[in-house]
Amino acid sequence: MNNFIRALFSFVCGLLMFGCNGRVIEDFGLEKLSKGISTEADVRSAMGEPAMIWPEDNGSRTLEYPKGPEGHRTFMVNLDAQGIFQAYTQVLTQQNFATIKAGMSRDQVRRILGKPRTIVKFGLKNEEVWDWRYLEGPTTERFFNVHFDANSGTVTQTSVTDPVKG
Repeated sequence: MNNFIRALFSFVCGLLMFGCNGRVIEDFGLEKLSKGISTEADVRSAMGEPAMIWPEDNGSRTLEYPKGPEGHRTFMVNLDAQGIFQAYTQVLTQQNFATIKAGMSRDQVRRILGKPRTIVKFGLKNEEVWDWRYLEGPTTERFFNVHFDANSGTVTQTSVTDPVKG
């Protein structure tokens, strides 16, 4: 009987995990969009209002969708010049973090990573630090931090920190 209960428990836990994973994707609304078919109105209906709209040189636009502050993803949704959905990118990645370099402006960083989770000013250090929560691997939660000189507004360094366990 114990084996039956263990098997049943494992099965139920598996179903719950599967359901949670499916729900996470559905919460973003991306599964409702079709490349080359969905319109900007469809994107907004599925994902809500974007935090920022970035105009591109060729007339296309990128809609920014941060899924925080507790979330681990920020999506940039690309629309062509006619407002048709072309693609999306999850930008909170090691690859994108590596593009952040000393001397970049706040606007350049925001354009690459999207809206930060928090912005903290350190007067004595003459520093402003932005952070983004992200997942390293499937389950390791971390923070990517960008340090700006408060006067010039340019990047001085980046760092990675772990959440405080309490």
